Amino acid sequence: GDPAIRSKLYMAAVVARTWNPDINFQFERLTNQGKTKMQAIGAAMRKLVQICFGVLKHQSEYRPQLSN
Repeated sequence: GDPAIRSKLYMAAVVARTWNPDINFQFERLTNQGKTKMQAIGAAMRKLVQICFGVLKHQSEYRPQLSN
């Protein structure tokens, strides 16, 4: 993919790991399963794209699946 978009998604995924409970849970689950941190960040990048697509498709506010 486009390096400019990838770099923006990377930084968004790093920040989302701190503030988004769904992405943090996914990151922790993947690293506990033996995935590298970069693999887990890559999965977080994909999840962010899926979240964005869902919000745009359904024209609704994002609601995390997990509750703190």
